Amino acid sequence: MKTAVIYYSRGGTTKKMAEIIAGELNDNGGNADLFSVEDIQPKQLLDYDGLIIGSPTYYGTLAAEVKSLLDKSVSFHGKLDGKFGAAFSSAANVAGGNETTILSILEAMLIHGMIIQGDPRGDHYGPVAVGKVDDRCQDNCKRLAARFLILMKSGKD
Repeated sequence: MKTAVIYYSRGGTTKKMAEIIAGELNDNGGNADLFSVEDIQPKQLLDYDGLIIGSPTYYGTLAAEVKSLLDKSVSFHGKLDGKFGAAFSSAANVAGGNETTILSILEAMLIHGMIIQGDPRGDHYGPVAVGKVDDRCQDNCKRLAARFLILMKSGKD
């Protein structure tokens, strides 16, 4: 099963998170491709069983570049039904909108009929970075990848 890890990053924090997640997926038997949002076309989303999308937080929501990808995905509405999804974000401040950014991405995934999973520990909606990728953030990125692999394998059976 293939996963696309897609991110937008200006300062490098969200990119680093994406690299950790994709690396952890690949190191543990997953098959992940890493894309900057500028390097993937909406139609390519159909080629993957799982999508993990990350965005920096701008005014409490996702970056316009990520929103554009999700908006363009409406042209194949329903074709992502049953695929797996997750999200992550970065922000400059605690309570800077990380969770609302993640929820914006997850809302689009739910509208597509995608399967998502929360986490009862740590970052409940998805990994967040505050200012930089610290040990806590790195651990949550790795945890997301591990749980995502389990979710995909359980859904495959």
